[in-house]
Amino acid sequence: MSDSPQRLTRTLTLGPLVLFGLAYMAPMIVLGTFGVLDKASNGTVPTAYLLALVAMLFTAISYGRMARAFPVAGSAYTYTRRTIDSRVGFLVGWAVLLDYFWLPTVIWLIGASYLSAEFPGVPTWLWIVAFIALTTILNILGLKLATNINLLLMAMQVLVLIFFIVLSFGHAASTAGAAGILSATPFGHPGSTLSGIAAAAAIAAYSFLGFDAITTLTEETRDPERTVPKAIVLVTIIGGVIFVVASYATQLVASSVHIKDPNSAAFEIAAVIGGRLFSAIFLAGLVITQFASGIAAQASASRLLYAMGRDSVLPKKIFGFVNERFHTPLINILLTGAVGLIGIFLDISTAASFINFGAFTAFTFVNLCVIAYALRQRTLRGPAGWILNLVIPLIGAAVDVWLLTNLDSNALLIGLCWLVIGVVILVYLTRGFRRPPPEVTFSE
Repeated sequence: MSDSPQRLTRTLTLGPLVLFGLAYMAPMIVLGTFGVLDKASNGTVPTAYLLALVAMLFTAISYGRMARAFPVAGSAYTYTRRTIDSRVGFLVGWAVLLDYFWLPTVIWLIGASYLSAEFPGVPTWLWIVAFIALTTILNILGLKLATNINLLLMAMQVLVLIFFIVLSFGHAASTAGAAGILSATPFGHPGSTLSGIAAAAAIAAYSFLGFDAITTLTEETRDPERTVPKAIVLVTIIGGVIFVVASYATQLVASSVHIKDPNSAAFEIAAVIGGRLFSAIFLAGLVITQFASGIAAQASASRLLYAMGRDSVLPKKIFGFVNERFHTPLINILLTGAVGLIGIFLDISTAASFINFGAFTAFTFVNLCVIAYALRQRTLRGPAGWILNLVIPLIGAAVDVWLLTNLDSNALLIGLCWLVIGVVILVYLTRGFRRPPPEVTFSE
């Protein structure tokens, strides 16, 4: 037997990578947040998704170029650290941490909102507490969902989404004929505004989060320099098309339905297009999807906190602690669960905006990393070099900043306060910027 260290086997090709990215995105989320986007955009959700798709596509291209240059984990944090500055990289990583903190909260909040719509006698806060308690216990015990279970959940939500789209088109055709299916109204009407669509697009970008997760499989991918960038762009495009088509079909029905609660609008629409039985199936599919996503999101957040504690970016005795019995970062899991309780006092729109603050900050810097890397490598030569290394990332950064400024005002305030805390920690770690900050590693 060889004594050489074990290495990950490069077996993944383009197809499996794309499927992984789509599964991480959880396509059914387009229905989970539809009502919130419908309210923000004043009935033009498909246009909001188109705008978000454009923004994400430019950024996805930049992610692909960085993944080709630095085929390692860490994503925006690593790219910024290696191309711009280690201290700026730390602050980008700190902004991304806001995503990890709030993502489980949004997932639990969406699931609780839909359960409350079905069981109005049970307060929303009780569902949130139940979600948090169950997922926290499972994560403390170290439960890992098997691959076949994940695939089963993915297949279930895709089937529910397909049925939802088909039934929506069928309902539109039965009420208004062919004209009811082919309509420009969902994309724009006299009551829609650019500011409203931009605000909705800033929230809609939440649905795209995860396309960069493909970079974590770089070391298990064949010809990663070519395959990973293609997979990132394909996942963004395919996911965007799914979101636009699904939101268009749903918008056709929503225009003729009086929605009582935007947080659970798709559940009300499901009852209109498919009756009581389908609304029950839809609710089951959404809740199961949210539950599985919540387990993964909480595990990821606690893992990132552990990495930062282990590498002394955060207090090691607290965040680097691993429970001896369960071999899990117990304190970090409990902390993410405690943060989730704040969701009791928030709505989906505000909570999602907190996530998008960190996301747009990271996305902006990934685009800037492409430019910085090109200047360092002197690859701004020829039309292709200028377009790929300057024009595309500049457009991507500009759109990301524009969407960032269209976030909820509370999200901007909390995000800026979060960055100020990050600066204070950075000053302490670097002894007044006299030494580089510690580097977080993701290999263990």
